[in-house]
Amino acid sequence: MSTTLKNVLVTGGAGFIGSHLCDLLLAEKQWRVHCIDSFDNFYNPETKKQNINAALKNENFVLHQGDIRDTAYLEKVFQQSFDVIVHLAARAGVRPSIEQPLLYEDVNIKGTLNLLEKAREKNIRQFVFAGSSSVYGVNPNTPWSEDDFVLKPISPYASTKVAGELTGHTYTHLYGIRFISLRFFTVFGPRQRPDLAIHKFYKLMSENKRIPFYGNGETSRDYTYVGDIVKGIRAAIDYDKSPYEIINLGNSRTVTLHQLISHIENVSGHKANLEKLPEQPGDVPHTYANISKAQRLLNYKPETSLEEGLKEFKKWFDTVHSTVK
Repeated sequence: MSTTLKNVLVTGGAGFIGSHLCDLLLAEKQWRVHCIDSFDNFYNPETKKQNINAALKNENFVLHQGDIRDTAYLEKVFQQSFDVIVHLAARAGVRPSIEQPLLYEDVNIKGTLNLLEKAREKNIRQFVFAGSSSVYGVNPNTPWSEDDFVLKPISPYASTKVAGELTGHTYTHLYGIRFISLRFFTVFGPRQRPDLAIHKFYKLMSENKRIPFYGNGETSRDYTYVGDIVKGIRAAIDYDKSPYEIINLGNSRTVTLHQLISHIENVSGHKANLEKLPEQPGDVPHTYANISKAQRLLNYKPETSLEEGLKEFKKWFDTVHSTVK
């Protein structure tokens, strides 16, 4: 007996996290997965094409190449009806946002608003949003909890993510769209973007090049494996208990920059050659997630340690990175 597939729209679906989510949904065989991606020049578009190689061979995967700022383009995409929107597309990165704040505002705020408008017009009731731990800014109240309403973002990127959450609340209040913002904490693993620390450090170490080492090495991050993050997103797709939620998805463990370098050395077999540099504007000194709400609402249980995740990253890097120039 054939079953009717549900339709999900994943924006940024060829990216690091999005491509893993598309793979997970396709493996369930309950979904027709529609992926929007602009394949912009933030990093090599060929990398994203590799991310979705397997998905493209699946008859239930539909790729829409375009920009979420283009309302005429979105109107064509939304001729298809969707059961849920998972909005992962964004102009990413804290430091680049300081150099190009207007671009970040345009993509991250206008793009999100365009999608919420389509959800309103087409009566799509479930909207899952990629939030960010960066919204907490320099916050001494660790581990960071969602009920800490004093947000002091210190980069344009972080402020656009706050704006996305607030706009989502407006659409929940006015139009009854269930909006769930998942605040991701330093996601890593296979397919990680090349600008992020683990990928950048591993690549430079494998090439015997110097690693930019900002500050005194005591900054720390709550590194969260992409497989755990994607399980959290998947649970949020089904969440139906309340109309508006902000939920941390982290690992609830902190790792200093010194410790991270040591872990990468152990996994890669390479020695780090550090180039000491001053701390960067816009970078928060520490991130640390309280994940009790995610555990309660989404049955979220991060299971992959930093060491295990780095080994999975190494397998991916060693297999495919050499083919991406």
